[in-house]
Amino acid sequence: MTADRALLHWRAMRGLGDSGLAEQAVQETLLRAWRSCARFDAGKGTIRTWLLAIQRNVMIDIGRARASRPGDTGWDEVAELSDIRYADPDFSEGIVDGLLVAQLLSRLPASQREAVVEVILRDRAYQDVADDIGVPVGTVKTRVHYALRSLRRLPIGA
Repeated sequence: MTADRALLHWRAMRGLGDSGLAEQAVQETLLRAWRSCARFDAGKGTIRTWLLAIQRNVMIDIGRARASRPGDTGWDEVAELSDIRYADPDFSEGIVDGLLVAQLLSRLPASQREAVVEVILRDRAYQDVADDIGVPVGTVKTRVHYALRSLRRLPIGA
């Protein structure tokens, strides 16, 4: 679960760009998953895939809420207004997460790495990625599947 939480936080930071909102998104994702755990169907995918789908909906909800209240000040605006001598405490975590992801992705074959980057990290549809690289959509799905399976088996930091 720790790896799933780290992935959820990393993805929320990438999508929302705000550490406070990212943590809120992770908490809301886990809360929604807890409340709807009876509806989880292992035949449709893994728990990680299910959590990522829930998180996507949470991030959409957060984005809509932010758009409906454009006058609210977010954490980024507060940081810009604060004294520049104080660094963002999550800055180093972001660097470490990025380096870890880059290190893990470097271990994949180029075709799998491209599929994972486009589908998972850039959150693009399988069909769009397939059209862009000129392969059937099933090939993209297979590449992502085997890449994620390989990544799960790799020791972190090795």
